[in-house]
Amino acid sequence: MGLIGCGFVAELHMYAYKRVHGVDAAVTAVAARGDGVVDFAGKHQIRRTYRDFRDLLADRDIDVIDICTPPALHAAMIVEGVQAGKHVICEKPFSGYFGRADDPSPIGKHVAKSLMYERVMEEMQKTCAAVKSSGRLFMYAEDWVYAPAVAKTVEILKATKSKILFMKGEESHSGSHAAHAAQWSMTGGGSLIRMGCHPLSAVLYLKQVEAKARGEDIAVAAVMADVGNVAARLPAAERTYIKANPLDVEDWGMLTLTFSDGTKATVLSGDMILGGVRNVVETYTSGGSLLANITPNNHLLSYLTDEEKLAGVYITEKVDRKTGWQFVCLEEEWTRGYLQEIQDFMECVATGRQPLADLGLAYETIKLNYAAYWSAEEGRRIAL
Repeated sequence: MGLIGCGFVAELHMYAYKRVHGVDAAVTAVAARGDGVVDFAGKHQIRRTYRDFRDLLADRDIDVIDICTPPALHAAMIVEGVQAGKHVICEKPFSGYFGRADDPSPIGKHVAKSLMYERVMEEMQKTCAAVKSSGRLFMYAEDWVYAPAVAKTVEILKATKSKILFMKGEESHSGSHAAHAAQWSMTGGGSLIRMGCHPLSAVLYLKQVEAKARGEDIAVAAVMADVGNVAARLPAAERTYIKANPLDVEDWGMLTLTFSDGTKATVLSGDMILGGVRNVVETYTSGGSLLANITPNNHLLSYLTDEEKLAGVYITEKVDRKTGWQFVCLEEEWTRGYLQEIQDFMECVATGRQPLADLGLAYETIKLNYAAYWSAEEGRRIAL
């Protein structure tokens, strides 16, 4: 294994790689441009470091690359990776629109979303063609597919063969601390793609589980969406706990999918939701209701009073305090599916089978994300 990137996501993946079982897999190289790559390699006992990812691609000992870089780099790295004969794991998003040399700036305000959709579709088709012609595996690092609550939902859908009538998914929190999250040219959009891609992938995956269980062919027929900057007018004094400060991206978004069988799904994301990260997907079927509370969940509820004594205690992501009532996240990497995701990928490489989170899911997620932006800008339903 060779990692590309050494930031937050790379740390999550390393935690999972160290716990892979039944497969002889090891991370032996990492590539990143900054000086932090040396400290990262030392911390995780990774033997080789590179400053250019192409040097890692030239390393003949590497079978698989894991792309944990900013989104604008993903598509080109995927193509170069498979062309170098490597299997590829890539973090979300699969692709996106990050601007061209002749685009007016900032692109989130001045480039038509219909044009973004057209250009993203062209790029994704080229990327998919490169993957398919290479014979290498592409593994989409969508942890929600592997989260235990979603996996149990899948098990129940397969057993009952119930018709999914409506799904509702959300990822929200108080905003990213990263400066690049404010710019479309760096992230390819705002909260609807940066966070909303997770529940979107989850509802798409669950709908396909249902279709296979029932012997049906189901696709997305249309998407309608709305986005906004709902916290934009707040004065600084009222933004104490809201971290998002968007330049040309949304801090709130919602999309509605209409499937070819007439059923529906909604996806919500917000960068101004306090109280910690919300990762939830609700599935309402002809035979019951399944409410997957990935986070927050009630594995452990705490009511504590001394903030200072809790300085070294992790409670959960994106909370502004540790006192008062809290939903404590236990084994977060397991609860959110990172361990199961990497285990699946390593087994896929060892056996040659396809992953649960595959190229088709990556493609469809970004297609619908950008159809949603197109819909929101023009105020109309986009038929697909």
